[in-house]
Parts: sequence; structure tokens; C-alpha cells
Amino acid sequence: MISAYTGTQIREAEKPLLDSGMGAVLMQRAARGMAGAAIAELRRRGRRLYGASVAVLVGKGNNGGDGLFAAAHLAGRGMRTTAVLASDTAHPDGLAAFRRAGGRVLTLTGANAGELAAVAGRADVVIDSLLGTGAQGGLRGASAELVAQLAGSTRGLVVACDVPSGVDADTGEAGGPVLPADITVTFGGAKAGLLADPGADFAGRVVVVPIGIEDSLPWPALRRLETADLATLLPRPARRAHKYSRGVLGVVAGSPAYPGAAVLACRGALAAGVGMVRYVGPPEVADLIRHSCPEVVCSTGTVAETHVQAWLVGSGMDGKDEVEMQRVRDAVDSGLPTVADAGALPVLPDVLAPQVVLTPHAGELATLLQRLGADLDREAVEASTLAAVRRAAGLTEATVLLKGASTLVASPYQDFYSQSEGTPWLATAGSGDVLSGIIGALLAQVGSDVGRFRAAGIDPDERWAAIAAMGASLHGLAGAAAAGGGPLTAGRISDVLPEIWGKVSTLSN
Repeated sequence: MISAYTGTQIREAEKPLLDSGMGAVLMQRAARGMAGAAIAELRRRGRRLYGASVAVLVGKGNNGGDGLFAAAHLAGRGMRTTAVLASDTAHPDGLAAFRRAGGRVLTLTGANAGELAAVAGRADVVIDSLLGTGAQGGLRGASAELVAQLAGSTRGLVVACDVPSGVDADTGEAGGPVLPADITVTFGGAKAGLLADPGADFAGRVVVVPIGIEDSLPWPALRRLETADLATLLPRPARRAHKYSRGVLGVVAGSPAYPGAAVLACRGALAAGVGMVRYVGPPEVADLIRHSCPEVVCSTGTVAETHVQAWLVGSGMDGKDEVEMQRVRDAVDSGLPTVADAGALPVLPDVLAPQVVLTPHAGELATLLQRLGADLDREAVEASTLAAVRRAAGLTEATVLLKGASTLVASPYQDFYSQSEGTPWLATAGSGDVLSGIIGALLAQVGSDVGRFRAAGIDPDERWAAIAAMGASLHGLAGAAAAGGGPLTAGRISDVLPEIWGKVSTLSN
């Protein structure tokens, strides 16, 4: 499991070492790690080291010092180095080491930003060490102009030092122009803002360099499940299992306008291993489900008459059928684990419970937050996804999954996950319906298995967020496999999911 931290958490872990006089040691560890990561990436790309050019963009303070020391290490490997100083107060020891290594120093002014952007843009490696984790707001003045011009013209490998300059380490918010990195080399622990959008848009591949503070870090601000975690957490049928013991999921979804959403949700649930799916809804939708998924048991009954371990509600519902809307309310009121998607969100109570998993996209989350009194539109949600999902979970007391390139999950207890295994090709009609089916199936299978999560080091009260993150991870892995680098339709996700599940499960054998 990947753990990510706020900048404040990292700085507090560093403080005892800094107070004991180890600041220079920490900086050298960081710089060597960053230089090593740049060298490894160049080699991976088949690029030469000796004679390659490096441009380091240097701000004031320790972040700039990290960049200067890293460039000095690269100069020692025969690389030609140029520093672009954005401040008169560059780290003195770092600058002295850089000069001793033979580096060329240029000073940024308001008049030469375009010229220096051209110089950096021709470099084989650009190191962005303008702003660190403690910076407030984005780049300004000549630095902003430099990065704005460089962002569209750099030809080389871009390495961000700790965070891409202008990305908030805590929230992922991006202020002003940001230079997109190919790799972000971050120190001590991943930063939460690198795993949340829009920060993740600029971070590239995140490389964590240990610097000796790791044992002092607190509970992480954000976590990400890896395939080894899925292997531990995914259910496996016992030898004498039967369809009821493997979990039964009730589905209230679809409408005459969007019957396919119910089909896709049911297919997602069946592919995710649930023992039985019971559909309750309009006859015309049920007929389509019977033809597409003959395994699903369909009826027009009530929620109270339907015996299940979990519910999926809302996918493809247009709000016009009051009988269906009442089924949604009844499912949520049942107290059973429930995944509530799309059309269910407008009719839910303002205050829910942790076992209710809401799965909005950014627009739906903005509408929900506005209903609850928060003045946020879709643009504001997308500009600060982590803050938005945190606020929604706090206001609703539900578990909230915000769909996106980086899918975020927040529990009302403020436990957070970020999953990003997917592909942009997953942005296709019906993909979210399949995701809801996968999460619903997992809720039905492991929602009551407190011991499973306790054994994995997950607080049982937080298991609903972990289950949602599991669903997002499986959905992303299956989508990426189904796409194979090209377009896909939502149904293909369900087709591929059992194979992905099997591959993941073998990791624990």
C-alpha cells in the first residue's frame, strides 16, 4: 500500500533531525536520490549520460538547494549543467557545490524569461526546483513567465523536485502555470497532492526517495491500494460455498430511457464474483436484463421482500418513476451496505451512513454539495478534488467516491484513498455503471467480514472506503487491459474483469 502525506507531516517528521544538525545530510540524501532517479530514467529511455545537458530551475530555500546539489552530482557524471536562478537568495552551499562542479549560472529577470526558457527547453534534462512543499500559491512574476513558455517547448526529461512547482503538496491544487513533469522525485514519503487531481496531471511517475524520516511519519493523509493489497483483500469461495454464502446483491437501476445502465451494472456485479444478483425494477428493463444476463433474478417486488446482503441503486435512473425512487429510498433506509450512483443522488437524505457509498462524477458532486449549502460548481470541484470529496464525506456522513482520472474515496472518518490504474479510454458511456456493479458485488461479499480488513491493517470502521477503493482499482485494471491502448466499450470491462481478478489473486498464493 502506498502512503502519502501532507507537506506539514513531512516537515514535522524532519524537524527533530534538522534540530540535531542533520539538515545537510538530509539534503544530500535527497539530492543523490534525485540525481539517481534522473540517471535511471535516461538509461531507461536509451539516452546517453556523458555530454548530456541539464538545466536546473532554482528557487530560494531548500528546494532550490536540493536541485543544485542534484545537478552537481549529475555534473560529476559528465553532464553539462546550467542553473537558472529565480532568486538572489539561492541556497549558498548548494550554489557553491554547483559552481565547483563546473556549472554555468544564469539569473532570471523580467527581461530574459523568454531567452532562458529557450535555453532550458533545449536541455536533455530539466530539473524543476523552484517551489517546494511549503510554498503558498503558484509561481509569480518572471518565474511564472519562464515556466509558461517552457511548458510548451521543452524537449527533454522533466524532473520535479519533491513537487512540481505550483502544485499544492497537501491538496493537489495547481496555482498558475505548472511545468508538467515526467517524473516527480519526492522525499521521505509521497505527497498527497501528487495522487489527487489536478496535481496528478503534472506529477508524472512518482519516485519516493527515503531520507531517514520514514519511521517518524504519522498516519498517512492518503493511501493507494496496490495489487498485493487486492490479493489479500479479495474474497475467495470456500470449498463448500454456495450462491447465498457468496453474497447476494440487490439492484435498483435503469429506466425506459436508460435500460442499458442496469444491464451494465448487473454485468459488472456478476463479473466481480457475487453469488447472485436480484434485480427489482420496471418490466421492460427486466426483460432486457433477462436477455443480456440470464443469471440475474428479476422481479417487480419491493425492497423489503428482496433478501440481499447489499444494494446497488441509481444507475441509469431518470427520476421520473416514483415507485423506483421509493425503492432507492427504501434500500438506503434498510441499513445494508449500498452503493448509490447517478440518479439516486438527488433523492437521498442529506445525512446518510458510512456503509452508503456515493459514486458521483465531478458535476454530480458539485450538485450534491450545492444542495448541502456549499458554493462549489463543477470547475471548483475539479480544481480541488481532494478538498471536495473530503467535504462531501463530512457533510453526508457517507463514504464518497469521486470518479476521475485519479478516483478519490473519502470516508466520513476522513480516511482517504486514491486509485489511478485506469486509462483515459475508460471515459466512455456506461463505464461508471460497471464500476457501481463491481463495488456493489464487493459490498455484498466482504462488507460484513470485519476480520479480513483488521488483518490487513485497515480499521474495520473504515472498510467501506477500502471496499470502494478495491472496486475502483479492479475497474481501472480491467479497463486498461480491455483497452489494450485503444478504444473500448463499457461492456468489455466486465468481459476482462474475471481474468484480471484471477491474475491478482495468484499473487497471494
